[in-house]
Amino acid sequence: MEAFHHPPISFHFPYAFPIPTPTTNFLGTPNSSSINGMINTWMDSRIWSRLPHRLIDRIIAFLPPSAFFRARAVCKRFYGLIYSTHFLELYLQVSPKRNWFIFFKQKVPRNNIYKNMMNSSGTNSGICSVEGYLFDPDNLSWYRLSFALIPQGFSPVSSSGGLICFVSDEAGSKNILLCNPLVGSIIPLPPTLRPRLFPSIGLTITNTSIDLAVAGDDLISPYAVKNLTTESFHIDGNGFYSIWGTTSSLPRLCSFESGKMVHVQGRFYCMNFSPFSVLSYDIGTNNWCKIQAPMRRFLRSPSLVEGNGKVVLVAAVEKSKLNVPRSLRLWALQDCGTMWLEIERMPQQLYVQFAEVENGQGFNCVGHGEYVVIMIKNSAKALLFDFCKKRWIWIPPCPFLGNNINLDYGGGSSNNYCGEFGVGGGELHGFGYDPRLAAPIGALLDQLTLPFQSFN
Repeated sequence: MEAFHHPPISFHFPYAFPIPTPTTNFLGTPNSSSINGMINTWMDSRIWSRLPHRLIDRIIAFLPPSAFFRARAVCKRFYGLIYSTHFLELYLQVSPKRNWFIFFKQKVPRNNIYKNMMNSSGTNSGICSVEGYLFDPDNLSWYRLSFALIPQGFSPVSSSGGLICFVSDEAGSKNILLCNPLVGSIIPLPPTLRPRLFPSIGLTITNTSIDLAVAGDDLISPYAVKNLTTESFHIDGNGFYSIWGTTSSLPRLCSFESGKMVHVQGRFYCMNFSPFSVLSYDIGTNNWCKIQAPMRRFLRSPSLVEGNGKVVLVAAVEKSKLNVPRSLRLWALQDCGTMWLEIERMPQQLYVQFAEVENGQGFNCVGHGEYVVIMIKNSAKALLFDFCKKRWIWIPPCPFLGNNINLDYGGGSSNNYCGEFGVGGGELHGFGYDPRLAAPIGALLDQLTLPFQSFN
């Protein structure tokens, strides 16, 4: 986790703290009565009830999301903090960034997300709900999030700044929603101008701006698509905005099979297939360029992730006549923008275990800060790599998948879903996610005078 340093804060307390000095017995150990007295003194409600509210708010702002929502049950004031403008401004200033992940169940073709169409009584309710699974890599903990307000026919495609981007599945101009699942807010964006099928989408949100890029899968006829153009959306705090008004042409012979974009230092990056290469989109200049991938003829299941502020390529290296053992490697793109440096290689003993489970089925990767998650397709197994500690860990399975068996597969419900990553024809896909109670760009979007489409 990042270290956060703040200037020391001094508060004037209208009372003095008693400093207990427990007595000891002849053995030199404190008496039990003295210990109990000390505990009672420090837990005296007359002391803690007089702490300044601004100090308490600052402490609460540092709590992780799960602890914050438990704290809301303490009193009415804590419960109402989520609606306090003053507290949310403080929260945006001091709350530490959390390099967590969020996953969704996905079925091929991409962007067809499992939706629970059954209510608790087992009958079809007709209401479509999406579930997300939040993973805390620091404590290897899982949490379940509900997206009850997301309309039917939308799928998650990206995440940034505490918001998750959902895009409409239907072919045509794409409707886009930005959702904060912690508070249940939804921000609709104007629809794209060009009709598309399943485009690749990149999103980056800062404290003062939002940039969104939609690329590829242009509908050239009702039955054919081609990767031709990119549309971009931009708003910043200086009053400049471009509502899908900037377009650019894609490089020739590009293929966006993964549908994922990674943002690093003002650029979006995505994998290009057949042959493998990396495509880079400069947001400022609105230009694309192609970067040669390392060992591109020997790569299998390559993925681009963000790791500690750099673009990282994760892939298996396999070649029957290669004079090095098969392995899973990580390369970082250097500052020059064209060269790659190998930064990590999975230990060979662990790779043997990994290859036995993976069995050539492939894997997906997602990165956030100092962590990379490697998810094996059609398996309940996943690995976590920590850049800082140089440590590989098998992730415990998500406990919320085992009971969710009533799922719509696009052709009716299924009752034999095994509740594991991808078992039963689907798989988990996810993004790096920083769970936040507020996003500052909400005020920027509210300033737009363009009418947004209603999704009631």
